[in-house]
Amino acid sequence: MQIYLPIAEVSVNAFLLLGLGGMVGVLSGMFGVGGGFLMTPLLFFIGIPPAVAVATEANQIVASSFSGVLAHLRRKSVDLRMGTVLLIGGLIGAALGVQLFNTLKAMGQVDLLVKLCYVVFLGIIGSLMFVESLNAIIKTRSGKPPARKRHNWVHNLPFKMKFRTSGLYISVIPPALVGVFVGILAAIMGVGGGFIMVPAMIYLLGMPTKVVVGTSLFQIIFVTGFTTLLHATTNFTVDVVLAVLLLVGGVIGAQIGTKIGARLPAEQLRILLAGMVLLVCGKLAFDLLVMPSELYSLGAAGGH
Repeated sequence: MQIYLPIAEVSVNAFLLLGLGGMVGVLSGMFGVGGGFLMTPLLFFIGIPPAVAVATEANQIVASSFSGVLAHLRRKSVDLRMGTVLLIGGLIGAALGVQLFNTLKAMGQVDLLVKLCYVVFLGIIGSLMFVESLNAIIKTRSGKPPARKRHNWVHNLPFKMKFRTSGLYISVIPPALVGVFVGILAAIMGVGGGFIMVPAMIYLLGMPTKVVVGTSLFQIIFVTGFTTLLHATTNFTVDVVLAVLLLVGGVIGAQIGTKIGARLPAEQLRILLAGMVLLVCGKLAFDLLVMPSELYSLGAAGGH
């Protein structure tokens, strides 16, 4: 069943979009990621223009993350205080990111920038997570408990605050900075930023894995909602028809994903996520290197 997307100006199969939304929703519930880092490249692959994919995907993440957070709140695995600190940083970052996105869009460079950002970030994060998770699984198999990394410099910073749900007493500066960085990425890449935030919360802040997923989703809801609003009012690149189809699939998928995530060990979850990140990164890098469409479009733009 083909459906025409007015802002993207392309026709796409509606069931394909519902299926993609559902698949990314499952990942959202399992891993505490908004799923945008997978969905946005998948939208590129089916022919949605990058500027529309980024702005619309931010909208879909709000729904799947909200659905996931409700499930985590019932389990009391959301650190609301930590989520609020991350959120304040995230809103500042999102505002800066949308400004940068608008500047690059005016220069005609936004499509290339978005794809390059994906290749770089997914490659680095996927590799780090894969190696770390593999080490954790090997240690668990050999009977040694995986050591929790405690970074002393984080604990020596000023403006300390108690985060009871996470069992931490640390400075608010690192989580606020993580929030700013993730907010910028949300605006430029159409992601919730969970694929950066989740590892940062575990390894940098030392939060327990069971609290990380729900807290990450809580922050993602507001930052991506704010990003969508900014894109819709300044770029007019949010495709409502596309958003609704992805949203329906995403909400259903998030509930299923939360149930699956609760049953799998944390190390296995992380290695699965790392594998998916690397797969998407490889496909994007392949497209950028093999398909010369960017060169032609840039050449055409220069010829006017």
